[in-house]
Amino acid sequence: MTICKELIFLEWFSDLSFWAVCVLVLTAFLAGIIDALAGGGGLITVPIMIAVGISPIEALATNKLQGCAGTLSASHHFIKLGHVSLREMRFPIFMTAVGSLTGTLLVTYINTAILLRIIPAILIFVAIFFYALPKLQPVISSFVRITMNRFAFIAGFSIGFYDGLIGPGTGAFFSTAFICLMGLSIISATAHTKVLNATSNLTSLVVFCFSGHILWGIGIAMGVGQWLGAKIGSRLVISKGNTLIRPLVITICIALSIKLLLS
Repeated sequence: MTICKELIFLEWFSDLSFWAVCVLVLTAFLAGIIDALAGGGGLITVPIMIAVGISPIEALATNKLQGCAGTLSASHHFIKLGHVSLREMRFPIFMTAVGSLTGTLLVTYINTAILLRIIPAILIFVAIFFYALPKLQPVISSFVRITMNRFAFIAGFSIGFYDGLIGPGTGAFFSTAFICLMGLSIISATAHTKVLNATSNLTSLVVFCFSGHILWGIGIAMGVGQWLGAKIGSRLVISKGNTLIRPLVITICIALSIKLLLS
């Protein structure tokens, strides 16, 4: 009976040890907290998944499964509290899904290594922007303001496409776009970001479901950790958002830039 249980565990968790699975779940939990606050959770979970022996393509596909749990958890919390109106977000959700679908379908045909080289520069720009945000936001809001439908075309599709194609920093990009183009507060931008991030994750997940690369046991276990972490992180956004989000976005963007440059 014990041997049978061990064989089922190994098959369900892709021959990983019990302790390796525990490390992945704990990583997903911590990433869920950070991702709900500032984005960048995928750059925490994917390297750890590869480090324990999961192939890069399986790590990317499985990360979409566990990432969906975190973004859906945070989205549900913000919608329930009335920080996001799904009716208002219908078109941005649609355009983000179209962009993510396009990017995910193209990921096997494009040399993403070339694109990865420019991401650190973009992330450093985002970090500088958030550092200067208190002074910049009043100026930007005074002369830049677009409708939600235009935002869907400009940011929803393009950032959704980027998330389906590569992904690092998607949350920070969405937040920056909401602040710059629509003049939202940092808390409101974070809330709206989670809805569109969940959309792009779900769309990519549907495509990956047909690829056979998702490790379902690992993805579900990590998804539980992500869901719980995102619950805590989304509550921290509401209670301590102004003091936590800005420094975390800056830190995460710089950390992701260094990680990408080194790899």
